[in-house]
Amino acid sequence: MTTSTEPDPTPPERGGRWGRVRPFARRHWPFLLAALLGVALRAAAMLGYRPVMWFPDSIDYLSGAVHLMPSLIRPSGYSLFLAPLPGLAWVAFLQHAMGVGMAVMLYALLVRRGVRPWLAGAATVPVLLDAFQVQLEQMVMSDTLFAFLVMAAVTVFLWPRELTRRHVVAGAVLVGLAAITRTAGLPLLAPLVVFLLARRVPWRTVVAGVATVGLMLAGYGTWFAVEQGQFGMNRSTGVFLYGRVAPFADCHRMRVPVEEMPLCLASDPERRSVRKSYIWGMEAPRHRVDAEGFSKEVEELMRSFAVRAIVSQPLDYLAIAGTDIARTFRWGHPTFPDRDTYEYYLFRDDAKEALPDGDRLIRRYDPGFTETRAVRPYSSFLGAYQRFAYLPGTVLGAFVLLGAARIVRERRAWGGDALLPWAAGMTLLLVPVFTAQFDYRYVLPAVPLIMLAALAKRPG
Repeated sequence: MTTSTEPDPTPPERGGRWGRVRPFARRHWPFLLAALLGVALRAAAMLGYRPVMWFPDSIDYLSGAVHLMPSLIRPSGYSLFLAPLPGLAWVAFLQHAMGVGMAVMLYALLVRRGVRPWLAGAATVPVLLDAFQVQLEQMVMSDTLFAFLVMAAVTVFLWPRELTRRHVVAGAVLVGLAAITRTAGLPLLAPLVVFLLARRVPWRTVVAGVATVGLMLAGYGTWFAVEQGQFGMNRSTGVFLYGRVAPFADCHRMRVPVEEMPLCLASDPERRSVRKSYIWGMEAPRHRVDAEGFSKEVEELMRSFAVRAIVSQPLDYLAIAGTDIARTFRWGHPTFPDRDTYEYYLFRDDAKEALPDGDRLIRRYDPGFTETRAVRPYSSFLGAYQRFAYLPGTVLGAFVLLGAARIVRERRAWGGDALLPWAAGMTLLLVPVFTAQFDYRYVLPAVPLIMLAALAKRPG
């Protein structure tokens, strides 16, 4: 009898599957811990505020999903996202998944660029554990989808060592989707083109990327024209810009045509409040020129008036925008623009409901809809947590400066890989304050981009 001494051709792996997982978990435990806590917070939000939380804009988004009609006020990409979903609970679930997904993309990009795992994991904390981020994901609002699309586009552009036409077109599709989800996505095309030129991407590839975005916008504009009788994205750009200039516009300091005179405000500009809305409510000046509101004529008149005010009072325009920029980087989270609006962003035991006249529409979208109720102890915990767990604006400002310093340090390489996320993040921060009004939820989509720009190293 002989015994073979040849080794087993298929020896069992040492430690089995856990033997492969354990080194991964040991290396990435800071992020895995933050991700686990982030998932737990999101589970608490879904259990504490079933099925979703509401904002006044939510009804308009659901209307677009039910009727498949482009909105006059805002792009309808989010409504197209909502349309095929089977119910409101799925909206919250998918948006929470997007929130975690943004953190995964941020972490993967940082680690790929040589950032230590503990630092990369710490960078994801504002995305995973910021209470206002989690609350926004629980709302029927376009912001989470928009932020996810922008972060996904940046990931597509920064992940490969060498950008090919396939990568550029794929990233451009995501930018196009972001632009038809929120108008703030359209200006992102400018930093994207600068980034591609800085990376010395062939001009044909650059053209392909720009053309991809252009075709998507043209397709949406055609749909808008078919349904609303006018090519474009919406009929509110001029209306919102009027709301930006109304606090300082002085008709005594500019030549105002007769047809625009109803848009002049009688009150002293020095006594007007930036907290007040000048475009919503029955007393809004837009109703003086058109009772319906958001018509083609109103849009043109209010845009003309707003541009006239900016040209006549450029320093006042810069001053009011500068005030909102400063508000972006404040340490605390004071109530703004008013208590009623701000409370929609809070985890409260008396959660705000959808508008009463929207219940029928909501039930058409989700026949099993029940009114949102705050469920304890989840709601009480989240309300207490939200008082402290958010990214202070001053800390965000510090990362903005770090990102800017990195771009200057790598100026010979046009800022390296920090250029695109930093420029995109700053675009998202600045566009609203110059075209509409400051709002805390407008800041959140910029956070992962700014963190990426500040910490990412040039790939080896």
